[in-house]
Amino acid sequence: MTHPLRVRPFRLLFLGRTVSAVGDAVVPAALALAVLRATGSTGALALVLACAMVPRLLLLPLGGVLADRLDARRVAILADLVRCLAQLVVGLELLGQASLGVIAVAAAAGGAAGAFALPTASPLVAGTVDATQRQQANALMGVTANASRLAGPALAGALIWAAGPGWAFVLDAATFALSALLLAVVRVRHVPMPKRSILADLTHGWREVRSRDWFWTSLLGHGVWNGAAAVLTTLGPAVAVGRLGGEGVWVLMLQAGAVGMLVGSLLAARIRPRRPVLVANLGLASYAAPLALLAVAAPAPLVVVAYGVALTALGYLNPVWETVVQGQFPPHVLARVTSYDWLVSLGAMPLGYALAPIAARAWGEGMPLLTAGALVLVACAGTAAVPGVRRLTTAPRDGALATAAR
Repeated sequence: MTHPLRVRPFRLLFLGRTVSAVGDAVVPAALALAVLRATGSTGALALVLACAMVPRLLLLPLGGVLADRLDARRVAILADLVRCLAQLVVGLELLGQASLGVIAVAAAAGGAAGAFALPTASPLVAGTVDATQRQQANALMGVTANASRLAGPALAGALIWAAGPGWAFVLDAATFALSALLLAVVRVRHVPMPKRSILADLTHGWREVRSRDWFWTSLLGHGVWNGAAAVLTTLGPAVAVGRLGGEGVWVLMLQAGAVGMLVGSLLAARIRPRRPVLVANLGLASYAAPLALLAVAAPAPLVVVAYGVALTALGYLNPVWETVVQGQFPPHVLARVTSYDWLVSLGAMPLGYALAPIAARAWGEGMPLLTAGALVLVACAGTAAVPGVRRLTTAPRDGALATAAR
């Protein structure tokens, strides 16, 4: 089997996405510090983050429709150019007299562009490599993204210390420009879809989602996982600082998680179970462990290790899931299906952010953490009871996906 990086279209796609991932990994730390420096208000930071998140959630289904209709490559190029401009505006604002209003508008534009970019990721990989190369290609994409997340905070800190947070956004703008340039010369297979109304396209995509029990039940599990992750992100720092030994414990947890994600992506390139969705979802259920351990304030080393293992399972799931979806859905609906996937995953996180502090004030931090852990265990491990999850298998020789009989 030819290695995906020997295939020129995928190699160019991989290079563009690698550069873009490095730039994106720098921005979260830079954004937080920049807004706090400019305003001194956490409320201002929340406003900017909301301006980026809300348009992304609202426009995701439309982004999937346009990616299927117009060719994922063209949509991705346009989205990269818009995000390039948005990040450049933020960078220039931060290099001068920063205006919160301008930054919020630019964040909204970047978030809207992200809604059109996210559904293109899976069709771009599926359109540049053969079916037998997809899991390795998806794993490579995962390795790049997770390695960037691991190095991003350190790179952001060095850049902010040396030149200021504005230059982090200028760097990110340059990475989007380079990504768009590389995509412009990539040849991607595209399957034309019948001409229908946008509402009909959205309905058809949703019908494809509903027709596969393994997909929509797994989506529910993944959504619960993301909601629980928001609970841990909200309450975990307070538990780590107040009961486990200080800020250093929380930093170690985050680093263990980043390493775990990277290791999981590497494992996905080599380990191909016969029932990929079943194995990946069961692995995802391991996130219940760090939630429960935080709830009871277990020893810090145990919590750090459990979190690292749980994020290894997530790093493994992502490429495996992408490969299964690319193999099981027709190419002309892949972007719409991916948009619904992202909508469920991203939509669950604000709910976790909102409910976690309310529950913590009412019952203490332990109760919402334990509840989130129990929900993750039931939702993710519970997919094993779904016939479609158990039947979905890989052929032993070529890695192609099939639905096995009972």
